[in-house]
Amino acid sequence: MLNISSLKTFALAGMIVLGFAAQTRTALADDLETLTVAGGCFWCVEADFERVEGVTGAVSGYTGGSVENPTYKQVTRGGTGHYEAVQITYDPSIVSRTTLLSLFFRSVDPTDAGGQFCDRGESYRTAVFADTPQAQEDAAAAKAKAAKVLGQTIVTPILPAAPFYEAEDYHQDYYRSDDLVLTRFGPKRKSSAYKAYRDACGRDQRVRELWGENAPFLPS
Repeated sequence: MLNISSLKTFALAGMIVLGFAAQTRTALADDLETLTVAGGCFWCVEADFERVEGVTGAVSGYTGGSVENPTYKQVTRGGTGHYEAVQITYDPSIVSRTTLLSLFFRSVDPTDAGGQFCDRGESYRTAVFADTPQAQEDAAAAKAKAAKVLGQTIVTPILPAAPFYEAEDYHQDYYRSDDLVLTRFGPKRKSSAYKAYRDACGRDQRVRELWGENAPFLPS
């Protein structure tokens, strides 16, 4: 039978282990950085960047507007100034912001000021949101490189970081969800509905036309 002294020793040891684990989690979290971009439909941007090594997560949301806690209907209806955006969390020891910015510009049509692919309107425009002077500089360099490669004017603005509001749960990880959703063709799993939408919208076709072999996320 354990005596009181032994129990105290085990309890202290457990507290030390838990404290060390908590400190480790905090240190790891502190090492992560974020990049917020708008590239048209946030389902697609989220799906693309969650495939990148070093990206620990991507969250769909709204930013750049004047309304607090906007809804999807408000944003897509227009007038709030918000973009459909994705906040990408990444480990800079594995993938750099410069690399992510390069991937972003090559995964969209940055020459289109009216939206992206089949999605038109202010909420579907492209943008990069910079939260530091260095982020602003990196984004400007990536934009200039994209313009040089394409030989065209890049209309994607680089904007100051603004409050980011997570989109409704319904939109998160849409591309891989097995939940059922009602479409005009009847009930479908979200993952199937997403694929059908992406194909019909012409996203990959236009990116391939624009960027060719430099496009990073095209289906094989």
